[in-house]
Amino acid sequence: FVLLLSLGLVMVLSSSILLAERMAQNPWYFFQKQLFVVFLGLLLMLLIYQVPLQTWQKLGFPLLFVCLLMLAVVLIPGVGKEVNGSRRWLNLGITAIQVSEFVKLLFAVYLAGYLVRRQQEVSEQLIGVIKPFVLTIFLGGLLLLQPDYGSLVVLVGTSLGMLWMARVKIRHFVLTMGVIGFFMVLIAFASPYRVQRLTSFLDPWSDPFNKGFQLTQSLIAIGNGNLTGTGLGASIQKHFYLPEAHTDFIFAIYAEEFGWLGIVALVALYLFTVAVCFQIARQAFASQRPFGAYLASGIGLWIGLQALINMGVNLGMLPTKGLTLPLISYGGSSLLVMMFALGLLNRIAMESRQELPAEAEQADNAFMEVNHG
Repeated sequence: FVLLLSLGLVMVLSSSILLAERMAQNPWYFFQKQLFVVFLGLLLMLLIYQVPLQTWQKLGFPLLFVCLLMLAVVLIPGVGKEVNGSRRWLNLGITAIQVSEFVKLLFAVYLAGYLVRRQQEVSEQLIGVIKPFVLTIFLGGLLLLQPDYGSLVVLVGTSLGMLWMARVKIRHFVLTMGVIGFFMVLIAFASPYRVQRLTSFLDPWSDPFNKGFQLTQSLIAIGNGNLTGTGLGASIQKHFYLPEAHTDFIFAIYAEEFGWLGIVALVALYLFTVAVCFQIARQAFASQRPFGAYLASGIGLWIGLQALINMGVNLGMLPTKGLTLPLISYGGSSLLVMMFALGLLNRIAMESRQELPAEAEQADNAFMEVNHG
């Protein structure tokens, strides 16, 4: 986590220095803002660390209400801030927050509590699986009104992963995936805007100066990196060729400056991060704390899935989604929520270490059964 956060600060400075000089006459402008958010995030992480997991488990329903409220309020003109045709930001006067970032984490907290309360129903009955996905679909509908199809994909993927951890019957899980997949495809092709986004990535070179402009510039940056990269700060595409170079497409600048070896190292860092999340989940199961286990698993799935989608978009393997690269992209909302999640993970790890070794060994075997052998 520390390595990813440090690398993120370096890449925000490298990718934004020219834009910051043009916009604010201060090459350190975006870096300073990101550094300030890191400071706030550390304070938030320490605060979250002090809150017992039992408190978060009890807050499940209020947090679900907060999710619904934020997604509804952001759609109100004058309250929700529109950027690039999407109304995803809640205007707070001095700043704006991207509500979908908070929703992804808060819904994971709610779902972890639901899986604990309804463990038997979820593992044995189809209705136990359907209930949370009715909520997911409702939240997804609000996300689509923004529109934010990328966050919907992450939300659904994380929820499916958490349900799998709860020992859902295979036939129920497959049926749910089939229904969700059908509706996701239907939603994707129901709007000309999303159809354009879904199809333009297949051949961006057919319209490199319009629909395919951002992706072609990203591919040029990644190709220019070759094996070892051009060197830190030596990117060419950040010279106002690649839009959103310090946010959604920061991975392309990273790939240009560090090459394919750098990409391998970054992927390894994310894999290690996800593995740590699942190790914390294992410890939580072993110490008879299923809420912490489900939540740690959900956080790991969320980080891994969002990183995978962001890199896939930059590489031209997936349609443009508008998702940040976790802990690296510039963005206050994304970074604060990630620090929030780190505080929860540290709390889960701390509470999980309080159990006796004998209890840990007995429940560790239960965790292996949860993962279907």
